[in-house]
Amino acid sequence: MNFTLLITVLLTAITLVVAAYVVAKLIGPRSYAKVKGEPYESGIPTRGTSWLPISVGFYLFAILFLMFDVETVFLYPWAVVVKEFGATALLSIGFFLVVLVLGLAYAWRKGDLEWK
Repeated sequence: MNFTLLITVLLTAITLVVAAYVVAKLIGPRSYAKVKGEPYESGIPTRGTSWLPISVGFYLFAILFLMFDVETVFLYPWAVVVKEFGATALLSIGFFLVVLVLGLAYAWRKGDLEWK
């Protein structure tokens, strides 16, 4: 196999990333004031701690969203090549969808889809 294209793409990507970093360091603003490192919101200094408790429900909802978002990313390439693979492709995507539906049913039964 000829890996020339792969090596060229990797070297180009590395070169562009390093060049962007160097340019940003050279022309970027520099401020070493202590205030620059403090957290703030809308220019108003915070009072007390900045750490707030966040409900686990937000994380569960985000994970479920990502799970079904990734599912659609996997469905598109399958839809493009389904004719070439025939029944094998249909069985594999059927298994994939069954696993996802079982995951959805589990989350639903557990109550993770309820916004509390």
